[in-house]
Amino acid sequence: MLINPLSSYSPPKPLYSTSLDSRLEPLVDTPLEEPLTGPLIASLGKAEGQQIWLVFAAAAFLVSVPVFVQAPLVRLFPWISFISTAGWLWLSVRLRQQPTLALWGDLLLGFSWTWLAGAVYWGWFRWEPLIHLPIEAMGLPFAVVGLLQGRNRIGHWFYLGSLFGTIMTDVYFYLVNLIPYWRQLMQVEPSLASTVLRSAVSQVQTPWGIGCAVGLIGVLLVVGLVPLRSPQLHWWAFGGAVLSTLLVDGLFWLGAAVV
Repeated sequence: MLINPLSSYSPPKPLYSTSLDSRLEPLVDTPLEEPLTGPLIASLGKAEGQQIWLVFAAAAFLVSVPVFVQAPLVRLFPWISFISTAGWLWLSVRLRQQPTLALWGDLLLGFSWTWLAGAVYWGWFRWEPLIHLPIEAMGLPFAVVGLLQGRNRIGHWFYLGSLFGTIMTDVYFYLVNLIPYWRQLMQVEPSLASTVLRSAVSQVQTPWGIGCAVGLIGVLLVVGLVPLRSPQLHWWAFGGAVLSTLLVDGLFWLGAAVV
């Protein structure tokens, strides 16, 4: 996930730069409406195109993979998960001090908010779904202020994309009346969890549950894919975070269906 200081000679062009090339304004500032296809891709060059896809992949990774790391950690050692947020923030600051790594420090800042919210909710409040979204949104004021000030756009948009995916998943739980199963799953003994999961899956497999799932997938695809028409890195961080919600939710329901 993630140099040397600049010396007197001209170094090789770094992977992270504030602009794609001399023909474009800074990636994080200049709005470009042209789709990321055809002549625009050619104008970006190979290095810049790779950078865009790296940001997308990193955003998807930071939403999906840590779920499977933090989930068991927060159940057994919630304080370790909570305190480790300071480590992510420290690493974010350190990376942002390095010109060639500032991009990844920016992204890690947004990830720190998602990690903190997950540690707080799943560590101490996981049995009450009603306060899930308020806790997940604890970083929202900071993200909004940062965006209004034009700071850390990649990290803040990543956080907003992750939060949007969480909101859509929770909306589905409410629409399909899965909240009672959520509460039961957080309270029963592990040996009884499979019974609760099977009941929840049967609720999902109703016509209403399937219809809501199709609608949810459609919304996530539209909101996640449209930003990818822009070459701005923060939009690719947002899109990667939104689209990875499909992966996380899909793996969850697949696991629930086979228990």
